[in-house]
Amino acid sequence: MKKLILMFVAIAAVSLASCGNKAADAEKATADSIRIADSIAAVEAAAAEAAAATDTTATDSAAAVVAE
Repeated sequence: MKKLILMFVAIAAVSLASCGNKAADAEKATADSIRIADSIAAVEAAAAEAAAATDTTATDSAAAVVAE
């Protein structure tokens, strides 16, 4: 009987240990998602600034031609 109880306790301990720490994994996944979203936002902002700079240059050149 003692062996059965000991075996049950051992199986319970192994099954609980194999579950892992889901909360830490979820926090890590959330932090990674936020980091990736921030990176994407930074790239999009840089692209928008570059596009705006390109548009301004074209407009300035056209205005200079018309002024001459």
